[in-house]
Amino acid sequence: MTGQVRTVDGRVAGRRGQATRQKLLDCLSEMLSSSPYRDVKVIDVARKAGTSPATFYQYFPDVEGAVLEIAEEVAKEGAGLTELVAGRSWVGKAGWTTAEQLVEGFLDFWRHNDAILRVIDLGAAEGDKRFYKIRMKILNSVTNSLTDSVKELQSKGKVDKDVSPAAMAGSLVAMLAAVASHQKGFTTWGVKQAELRPNLALLVHLGITGKKPAK
Repeated sequence: MTGQVRTVDGRVAGRRGQATRQKLLDCLSEMLSSSPYRDVKVIDVARKAGTSPATFYQYFPDVEGAVLEIAEEVAKEGAGLTELVAGRSWVGKAGWTTAEQLVEGFLDFWRHNDAILRVIDLGAAEGDKRFYKIRMKILNSVTNSLTDSVKELQSKGKVDKDVSPAAMAGSLVAMLAAVASHQKGFTTWGVKQAELRPNLALLVHLGITGKKPAK
């Protein structure tokens, strides 16, 4: 944990206080994996962390405040998704590799953070600007880089000038997010993960390059 961690009333938390605060966040994250967001209560988080509700309120105004802290940390982690696209080639066999690695990295990130991302999606869908900004921060890490990729391909005459780079990139990332949040649901359609990922990579490759991949 970097920087100074402060309590709700503005005091700087010491090492033990920081450890307690982190334990509360870890316990809350674990509970979000097994309980609906709205059902999680302060007293339950405190009990799981081996402390009291009063201690919880020293660090967070309420459960939502703590959830936002977790969401911000996930957004910071999500910023790393840009590395899956930035500076990567979309030409020839390298283009197929880029598409595959983007899909793998994006779906793995979503699966690893599934519980908090569900809460972020819920908050954003309900119009909470705080959750909406966090969601867009995560998606922009890929959208902006994909937009640049399409622009670069256009500058080299490899993608039609009529294609809107931002519209194409945004559509593909929205598709990736929708599929990522529905990964478990594909099994009810008889689709295995081993089938899902290459087919999703094919759609991404077609969207960015307008061509079938050279494998």
